[in-house]
Amino acid sequence: MKNKIACFSPSHEEIPAPYRIDAPIRQDYYLINGELRRWDGPLQEVVSPVQVKSAGKLENERVGEAPLLSVEAALEALDVAVSAYHNGRGTWPTMSVGERIHCITRFSRCVQEKRDEVVKLLMWEIGKSLKEAQGEFDRAIAYIRDTVEALKELDRVSSRFVIQQGIIGQIRRAPLGVVLCMGPYNFPLYETFTTLIPSLVMGNTILLKPPRFGILLFAPLLEAFRDCFPPGVVNTVYGDGEEVLPPLMASGRVDVLGFIGTHKVADALRAIHPRPHRLRCVLGLDAKNPAIVLPDADLKLAVEECLSGALSFNGQRCTALKIIFVHKSIAGDFIKGMAAGIAALPCGVPWQEGVAITALPEPEKPEYLEGLLTDAKAHGAQVVNEGGGARSGSYFFPALLYPVTPAMRVYHEEQFGPVVPVVVYEDIKETIDYVVNSNYGQQASIFGQDDELLAQLIDALVNQVCRININSKCQRSPDSFPFNGRKNSAEGTQSVADALRVFSIRIVVAARETDANREIITSIVRERKSHFLSTDYML
Repeated sequence: MKNKIACFSPSHEEIPAPYRIDAPIRQDYYLINGELRRWDGPLQEVVSPVQVKSAGKLENERVGEAPLLSVEAALEALDVAVSAYHNGRGTWPTMSVGERIHCITRFSRCVQEKRDEVVKLLMWEIGKSLKEAQGEFDRAIAYIRDTVEALKELDRVSSRFVIQQGIIGQIRRAPLGVVLCMGPYNFPLYETFTTLIPSLVMGNTILLKPPRFGILLFAPLLEAFRDCFPPGVVNTVYGDGEEVLPPLMASGRVDVLGFIGTHKVADALRAIHPRPHRLRCVLGLDAKNPAIVLPDADLKLAVEECLSGALSFNGQRCTALKIIFVHKSIAGDFIKGMAAGIAALPCGVPWQEGVAITALPEPEKPEYLEGLLTDAKAHGAQVVNEGGGARSGSYFFPALLYPVTPAMRVYHEEQFGPVVPVVVYEDIKETIDYVVNSNYGQQASIFGQDDELLAQLIDALVNQVCRININSKCQRSPDSFPFNGRKNSAEGTQSVADALRVFSIRIVVAARETDANREIITSIVRERKSHFLSTDYML
């Protein structure tokens, strides 16, 4: 299997022209205060996990270079964002909702023109297949559209006055300030947009820190950010996160931390902020989502959903199924089905049609996954699929581990990669106890047909996780559904409508119901003297 995987690496001539990197990208600029400023300092090399044959050797393709900003440059970007917000009196936060929507809509059109460039960089930078890269881009654009529609609806509800107990009031939402926005490497565009877009449209100013992998794919979008928003509203911060992020947080001038990653990093950043009650955190964090396969489950369906749920994009999704509990009575057949399904998964380069398993972007990940396998084997588990765990460069062929027990690291740790641990259970209480004792609480999947048993599990898990999927894999979509988590899995609900609320705060303008106050309010509204106090109705 290792030799077979090594054969996936093409020569430059074998790469289709639309996906070939003819010359590495040199991004020696960053966005600050409405300009693409030249960076004369050091650059960080961006290398693809995909290996290419060159002079008889396999080498990781060089994608390009990106700025390695200094602490001073990062703090200057923060100064600009703070100045653009101007204590809520800047151009952007005081714009009407309609004006901000116009800017966001224009931005969406500009971004769509860069689809091919961004998709190509998604493939090279993080090893995402062509189909999945196109899907991520299209979903990001759809998220913008859905956010705009949700904001229109929210604004319609807020456009009226209420009179209660002799008080006239109008309740609207206002921005929070400066948002430090950081997405994950596995969905660097879409997941970043799920915090960036609602933050922007609600009137906040932004510091955008690209993820560790998926840096250059933002380069084609910088002109759109520059041209579609007032100066200083969106600023980019590149560089070593361990170096540039702590000073930003320690300044106390970041009002919102919009972060998707591990809870350890989120906790460390939050702890640095000197004004914890001023800081709002919107966090998408770790998960160890279980699948529970009941004795009467449709085995074919369960295998199909667990395969997709555990191994889509190599299992590198927070919503992936990270551990599978199978009843003893059907464990043998389930394992056979999973092993056969894994064997049929095409493994190759991102642009290969139908490819399912691609290179892993984290250089240290294959060794970490191998460590999980070694530990599991030492405690009695086996890799039961042919070639499971085979490595070559950045490739790691999926490993089906069975039987997994609490003595093993993979039982507890989020592997975030193509290792599928299967646990055998006899009493349903074992699965419930696992979820209850877990440090994570994002989602769970249940496969079965006995409605009484399903109802029992639902009632047991509904106060432990935030989404229960019946006879289907864990997932985020549709974006109109709440997306959050308990315990160490999340903070703040992210969905199209919820995100608008989490990146803003309710404000009420109130006055006693007197003739004089009625006249004042009527004059302000009729003559459009205020962007905030308004009865304009958006269609």
